[in-house]
Amino acid sequence: MIKFYYNLAPNPTKVALCLEEMGLPYELVPIDTRKGEQHTPSYLAINPNAKVPAIIDGDATVFDSNAILLYLAEKTGRFLPSPSPASRGELLSWLMFVASGIGPYSGQAVHFRNAAPEPKEYALNRYTFEAQRHWGIVEARLGQRRFMLGDDYTIVDMALWGWARLVPVVLGPDAMKQMPNLQRHLDEISARPAAARALALKERHSFKTEMDDAARLAMFPHLGKKAI
Repeated sequence: MIKFYYNLAPNPTKVALCLEEMGLPYELVPIDTRKGEQHTPSYLAINPNAKVPAIIDGDATVFDSNAILLYLAEKTGRFLPSPSPASRGELLSWLMFVASGIGPYSGQAVHFRNAAPEPKEYALNRYTFEAQRHWGIVEARLGQRRFMLGDDYTIVDMALWGWARLVPVVLGPDAMKQMPNLQRHLDEISARPAAARALALKERHSFKTEMDDAARLAMFPHLGKKAI
């Protein structure tokens, strides 16, 4: 059985969607980042980057959410495009676009909006602009096709869904009104039974919700002792 190290953030949530879509049995292992559990030696042995999620599947250990999606898709042969060089190139390009663009810029936009100390105007403008630009690319793409790679639902759509749910947090409460194609895509995936099951994982474990000094140090160790 797959061990799935998770919390309720966007990246673990998209892996949960993938596991549910594929019907793979898994054991949940909660990692509470506000308690600093990602920095324990036992977890660092699994994921030296101290991020969530990670999986252990027999002898295979995989960390980084997009790597996990690709690993599971190749393991099962499901939610992949047709096996041609052109389709493979498209899959990898858009999957890495989510990994290197959508996730980091959206996450940093949220961080500088809600957590970073002043002065932060330049950084907030920088990451908000880039998040808006990346989501604009997705909006245009989805205006031309049902799913990111065409008519078929793939792991690229799962990767995108994890973050699309939080666009109002990233760009503001009215952002989705400007992106009807993304809203359609989000609604279609969210209506899938697997998505409902993935979101229901929040009932399985209680995670720390307070952003106190200890949580701030655990999540943003670069702040050092200046945070307390």
